Amino acid sequence: MRRKPIIVTLCGSTKFKEEFLKWNRDLTLAGAIVLMPGVFHHSGDPMSETQGVAIRKLHMQKILMSDLIFVVNKDNYIGQATAAEIEMAKTFDIPVIYCYNNTEEDVVTYNKILEELTE
Repeated sequence: MRRKPIIVTLCGSTKFKEEFLKWNRDLTLAGAIVLMPGVFHHSGDPMSETQGVAIRKLHMQKILMSDLIFVVNKDNYIGQATAAEIEMAKTFDIPVIYCYNNTEEDVVTYNKILEELTE
């Protein structure tokens, strides 16, 4: 049995704010600690260029704290920043799961994670 909750970081384009909120809710209710963007610039949240640079660095730190990342890839969309986040996670052997257009391996991993969360 897992002694502490799993830490999941949601990654993806901030234009998918509603999807981020849905996955945050679902994973939180399943018992995960969920980290995600705090500003949704591509959904209209104002942010300066300086703030954007700082927020991207902060998000990379969230990924490094995580047990895994969930990529919110609605319509199979993965932008440059998200691609860089995925590559960084893989470099540090942090599992990557895609929320949409899942592979069979993603589904198996996701189900295993849910089992661990609910034990």
